[in-house]
Amino acid sequence: QSKEKEKMKEGKEKDARYTNGHLFTTITVSGMTMCFACNKSITAKEALICPTCNVTIHNRCKDTLPNCTKVKQKQQKAALLKNSSALQSVSLRNKTAIRERPNSAIYPSESFRQTLLGPRRGRPSLSLSKSVSTTNIAGTFNDESPLGIRRILSQSTDSLNMRNRTLSVESLIDEGPDVILNQLMSDFETDGKDFEADSWSLAVDNSFLQQHKMDVMKRQDVIYELIQTEIHHVRTLKIMATLFRKAMLEDLQLDPATVQKIFPCVDELSQIHQRFLAQLLERRRESLAHDSNKNFVINRLGDILVNQFSGASAEQLRKAYSEFCSKHAKAMKEYKDLLARDKRFQHFIRRMTRSPLLRRHGVPECILLVTQRITKYPVLIERILKNSKDNEGDAADLSRALKLVKELISSINEEVHACEMNARLWDVYRRVDGRAKVQLPWENRAGVFGKDELLRRKLVHSGCMLWKTAAGRFKDVLVLLLTDVLIFLQEKDQKYTFPMLDKPAVISLQNLIVRDIANQEKGMFLISAAPPEMYEVHAASRDDRNNWMKVIQQTVSLCPSRQDFPLIETEVEASLRKLKDRILQHDRKISALLEEKVRLFADTLALASGCEEPSPTLAPHTLFHSDSAEGSQAEKLVLDAIREVCQGTGDMGTGGHVPGGQGAAPAWGSPVTMVGFTLFVPTDGDAGSFNGSLEFCRADADAGQRDGNGNQLLPRVPQEEINQRLVNVYSLLHGLRVS
Repeated sequence: QSKEKEKMKEGKEKDARYTNGHLFTTITVSGMTMCFACNKSITAKEALICPTCNVTIHNRCKDTLPNCTKVKQKQQKAALLKNSSALQSVSLRNKTAIRERPNSAIYPSESFRQTLLGPRRGRPSLSLSKSVSTTNIAGTFNDESPLGIRRILSQSTDSLNMRNRTLSVESLIDEGPDVILNQLMSDFETDGKDFEADSWSLAVDNSFLQQHKMDVMKRQDVIYELIQTEIHHVRTLKIMATLFRKAMLEDLQLDPATVQKIFPCVDELSQIHQRFLAQLLERRRESLAHDSNKNFVINRLGDILVNQFSGASAEQLRKAYSEFCSKHAKAMKEYKDLLARDKRFQHFIRRMTRSPLLRRHGVPECILLVTQRITKYPVLIERILKNSKDNEGDAADLSRALKLVKELISSINEEVHACEMNARLWDVYRRVDGRAKVQLPWENRAGVFGKDELLRRKLVHSGCMLWKTAAGRFKDVLVLLLTDVLIFLQEKDQKYTFPMLDKPAVISLQNLIVRDIANQEKGMFLISAAPPEMYEVHAASRDDRNNWMKVIQQTVSLCPSRQDFPLIETEVEASLRKLKDRILQHDRKISALLEEKVRLFADTLALASGCEEPSPTLAPHTLFHSDSAEGSQAEKLVLDAIREVCQGTGDMGTGGHVPGGQGAAPAWGSPVTMVGFTLFVPTDGDAGSFNGSLEFCRADADAGQRDGNGNQLLPRVPQEEINQRLVNVYSLLHGLRVS
């Protein structure tokens, strides 16, 4: 009996010593030994130790210990050796004599083996070299081969193809963007080498710094910050366009429409800000101290800022930032969806964010930085203006630039808000029940107000309110303030319908009166003339109520008349409106194409004549307004074109002479014909004759020419003047063509 107890005790100890792959043995320890599992001292005299992984623990903690790491590594190594030996046995079967296992261990019978692989002598050697074609492997089996073996080999070849394709894509992702990133890093170091310091005070020499007053130092610090942040902004745009977008299109081969949704207007913004940065850097270069490449004081900056935020440049900024900011939410949503569903894109983003530069410039960060950039200019210009009290000439330009940039931001905010309201209106329209209608018997043109009437109007404001009925009950309603009506909608089964209550759910804004309710902070009355009713509605808060009253009163003052904008449209009127909208869309496309055509024509003239690009005195976007509220501009454009021709011929007649056929005419090159205009390019460098017969003397006329800031302009050479006249006439004629 004692022997049986000892055997049972040894069995239990043996079971205890083999836990989770550990081979425990009992040892005697001191009180200073710490348990690996619970991190407490081992007070008992005996403890367990695994000599394989050298772990010492309490006896009670053996079940909480993870698997033995050494045993796991040995198992993985054994499995790896097993797989490698199996591969070597396949590739070296014909080279070395290896004792083979019985056929019964692999195939059920010799006939089954012969059916699958054929005779051994006729079978070529197999290897895992790249020259083996998976198609040939799969093709050795005919339709009579067993289905299971063919399926296994088909899955094997598919996995090989998928792995090769994945490795190929990953190699492209690894190599392509890295080359672009290295090039960008080199360009960034070159562009920002003069602006690595944190401020102007630290960038210039200390001896040079001591020569200036405190106001000058503060002014130069802010100007330095403006140029430095502009460099960073251009860098962000380059990362978006050159690195992320290019890699997504060329390496990942994503859909161009998807990429465009994530990076809208990046090219336009890059061109605008690169041109602005080039002007700032050129002004810094002009302001360098003598015999120095880092000491500078910029005394005049307002003219560059005025030029950037006015005229054609301001129009480009408005269009680009309005589109970019209005599509910000959609871009972020598209990026998150793409990141969630595309593993190649996930790998690409993870790899790019390993770079120290891109840790703070991922796709979401870049989009947010570009959205916020336009709002930084007023703050910087105000700080420059604050420290420009002693520079009255530049202070005037800075004040004007500050006003221009605030107007630009206000215009961008309005367009972004309009886009958001339009998107909100479409969301509501999709959820409105198609059967929902409201009868309007009080109107001169009685009819039914349906969901299609929503899209005729613009959404001004929307929100949830409480509508108090005649019975004293409150109904939750969605209120839409549109161009000429106020509409109540009620949600039912995830659809919007017009509530069927004691009063109509559509209120005309004609002669609508808004009044607050005495002793109630959240309530207000809507007194309608058509229909003659009084509505009581309650907002969520006092501020919300006041905002609603303000917006409704502003919209009422801008409400169009019923002669210009009928409350309900007939089918004929709806068809005519849709046709008119299509015509206007085509007009806008034609206008955009003609604007681009005018620019290309101007570039061609400048390139063919060898002159610098002529600064256009006519902004192309001002010529093409076929849908303008001011009416047709045809007469004005014709008069402008005639004036350009008269001035050109007057210039040629003034001070010029036509030789009476005596003497040889200068040698001229071949004519360059461009859409009805023929430009003769001189081959002998003589810019004083046109077509070999006319010479100009424009010194007196050019002496009085000044730019928009009042600065004296250099006199134009005759060839440059003629090219500019041709561009002006060409632009005016195309504007006439549109109008």
